[in-house]
Amino acid sequence: MDRGKPGSKMHVLSDADGLPLRVGLSASNTHDSLALKPMLAHFHMGHESHAADSKPQRLHADKAYDVPHLLRWLWGKRIGVRIARKGIESSERLGRRRWVIERTMSWLTGYRRLNHRYEHQPTNYLAFLGLAAAICCYKRFLKLTM
Repeated sequence: MDRGKPGSKMHVLSDADGLPLRVGLSASNTHDSLALKPMLAHFHMGHESHAADSKPQRLHADKAYDVPHLLRWLWGKRIGVRIARKGIESSERLGRRRWVIERTMSWLTGYRRLNHRYEHQPTNYLAFLGLAAAICCYKRFLKLTM
């Protein structure tokens, strides 16, 4: 968290292959952990039979998400976590899985409109971010079908 930094942060929730499932936007002076609950809010978290198919099974995240109330919340939702612990683990141990989301972020920032924020309105920027995620999904679909 940088209290004086202007701008915004992109938040991306992806599957194990790096396909963007959900994108979000927050002010750059807010902590990353505040975006986790809204990003997971659209998944069915109930105990219905179809909920097991749509609920994430495991969450990999960096040290910013090592917050006790988030860990308890995820445990209550029966989502496994693999988060580097602050002051104990090096974030390098997450490298085997972390490169997937880093590649996804690279795909999204590869679009000129998202690399630097040209849009002044957050809703417009979020729309372009969603469009970039949809294009990534479309490209993956084309690759799988051809």
